[in-house]
Amino acid sequence: MSTMRVPVSPTPPSKFALLLIVLAALAISPLVRAQSSQPQPQPQSPSSSQPTDQTAPDAGGPGGDNGAIALPKKKEAPEDVPPPAPAEPKLKNPQGLENYSIRVDVPEVDVDVGVLLEKTGQFVPNLKPNNFKVYENGVEQKVVGFKRVEAPITALLVCEFAATNYRFIYDMRNAAWSFAQQLRPQDYVAMMTFDLRTQIVSDFTQDKRQLYNAIGSLMMPGFTDRNLFDALYEAEDRLTRIDGHKYIILIASGRDTFSKITLDKILQKVKNTPDVTIFAVSTGGAVRAMTEGGPGFRQQINDLDYLQADNQMKTFAKMTGGMWFEPRFVAEMPDIFSSINSAIRSKYQLIYHPTDPKQDGTYRKLRVELVDDEGQPLRMQDEKHKPLKYDIIARDGYRARQEVE
Repeated sequence: MSTMRVPVSPTPPSKFALLLIVLAALAISPLVRAQSSQPQPQPQSPSSSQPTDQTAPDAGGPGGDNGAIALPKKKEAPEDVPPPAPAEPKLKNPQGLENYSIRVDVPEVDVDVGVLLEKTGQFVPNLKPNNFKVYENGVEQKVVGFKRVEAPITALLVCEFAATNYRFIYDMRNAAWSFAQQLRPQDYVAMMTFDLRTQIVSDFTQDKRQLYNAIGSLMMPGFTDRNLFDALYEAEDRLTRIDGHKYIILIASGRDTFSKITLDKILQKVKNTPDVTIFAVSTGGAVRAMTEGGPGFRQQINDLDYLQADNQMKTFAKMTGGMWFEPRFVAEMPDIFSSINSAIRSKYQLIYHPTDPKQDGTYRKLRVELVDDEGQPLRMQDEKHKPLKYDIIARDGYRARQEVE
């Protein structure tokens, strides 16, 4: 007998099973929403993948660059900034007119002043600009420049070498020798002798031995005439070709016997030659001391001649701001030339612009005074509070430049 199978349908779930399924679905849904709300991880750059160093440095210095850099914000321009200045207007010359400049020459006068103690001849240091007063033609000038000058010298020895009395030659050679001994290596010195004519015995040199040889060569003079004015005129001409300040050491009796140049002309030459200072030393003092005031008309004439000679030598020195000496003994020579050396090397230089700016070639008289802080004449004292007398050595004047038309 055949069996027939009839399909049987599954048993329907119970109510309790359905309730469990619903509760499980409700519990899973919040977890799914939380995972979907988390941000997705971004790919990191190679540099960001390296670990950052969060540890502090051992030495206490700044740490590594482990954070973002904050750039400062640009400051905004304040509202009260003034507007820029307007551009300078450019001026144009009228058509056909070229550019030109104006030059004004202001005259300037240099005055070298030496201040020496009268007794010892020593230079007086440590003076100030307000201790000096300069007058030009009686009018006080304002000093605009002041300095102490001590520099090498350029000097010309002008020596009388005539066949008169041997004592004059003896004094001249000793004086020239004393001057040469006090020269310094940077000094330039030449030597010229004169009797009836002049002769250059030694040209300008810095070698003292050459000057010593020139002095030693003066043995036999040629003439008895002494043309002092001609020799001094020639010396002034030679020195005008040399720049800077120059000095003439004039060693002579002061008498002139046969010069072509007169006294007035040589005085005019000395006055008009700039930057030349004359130091004069008279010779024959011992002979004059023994014969002065002797009997006879001829001796009286000689005494008058030498008095005039002394006055001429003193005038040459005073006009140029130099000094004059009349030694009688050889032992005086070192002290005399020590004073000359101090006066030449140590000076005060005053500079002023004259109140009279005219360049008319006129001669202007100069006068220099020393005053204290209150404007009174300066008084000096030694350690024992005794007054000291001093000499102010400066030129008498200068000649203004002649304006070129």
